[in-house]
Amino acid sequence: MPHPLTSTLYPQMVLPVMSAPMFIVSGPELVVAQCASGIIGAMPALNARPQSELTKWLTQIETELAALRQREPNRVIAPYAINHIIHASNERLEQDMEVCAEHKVPLIITSLRAPNEIVENVHAWGGKVFHDVTTLRHARKAIDAGVDGLILVCAGAGGHAGTLSPFALLGEVRRIFDGPIVLSGAISSGRDILAARAMGADFAYIGTRFIASTEARAHEAYKDMLTKAQASDIVYTPFFTGIPGNYLRPSIVQAGLDPEKLTQPDSNAGLSSVTAPSSALSKPWRDIWSAGQGVGSIETIQPVAQIVDTLKNEYRQAYAALGDHFCAL
Repeated sequence: MPHPLTSTLYPQMVLPVMSAPMFIVSGPELVVAQCASGIIGAMPALNARPQSELTKWLTQIETELAALRQREPNRVIAPYAINHIIHASNERLEQDMEVCAEHKVPLIITSLRAPNEIVENVHAWGGKVFHDVTTLRHARKAIDAGVDGLILVCAGAGGHAGTLSPFALLGEVRRIFDGPIVLSGAISSGRDILAARAMGADFAYIGTRFIASTEARAHEAYKDMLTKAQASDIVYTPFFTGIPGNYLRPSIVQAGLDPEKLTQPDSNAGLSSVTAPSSALSKPWRDIWSAGQGVGSIETIQPVAQIVDTLKNEYRQAYAALGDHFCAL
């Protein structure tokens, strides 16, 4: 029996997919396209710069989705999510949370610290909190903080990924948490989404596939690089931000660095790189590009609507094929 929150979200979606909020890449255009296609769209609050832009971006998202609902009342339109880095290095957090409260953002994604004080604030306006975790210890802290859902950032995911297999982490977390779980880690096809559901996750978390969309704010060369990359082109290293992450090998080479000779950086380097893209430390996201190990499934740059249609068809075909297989056993 699905959790009540999961049961509330499913009718608002055409696929059990939440988009990963991607630093610099995700903007209101991408979020609107994702929600309009029936999956949860998401973006980091920090992508809106200066801070005053966040109000404009949320207004744009809400206005465009409201207009779409009016034009097509029978269309399935998913809710949206805003991601907040809640580490102390994020000097904008209080302001950004105030903006989200004003707009009653339906879903908040938190990262980099247990969201104890955030949960109560979000619940006050009727929103729900999903928290990024990479280990069982982090999951326990988030559960103790009262989060509504967990996002398991496993091995192979883009950005600051964990090292645990999704099979291992999902199994451990599901034993202690019966709420909604979103699974991340090289998910880029409809087959992958079905596999995540079969493993016990409620939703799949997809980021890299949507970088190669026409609505994404990524550089065209970045998108093109994704379509040519394979899993072996992903380098997992803490070199660029101080926090281990997955990056495209060709972009590292393009920046004049040897991927085989990256040394350990200062342990605090990554915290400011997440929140200060105007600094030299922003280079990893601006010029050295992140991606997950699922890049080998990405062959074309398409509008979000086409990507979701493809995922939906793959999901259904995989489900049908799986049923036929079990009937044959």
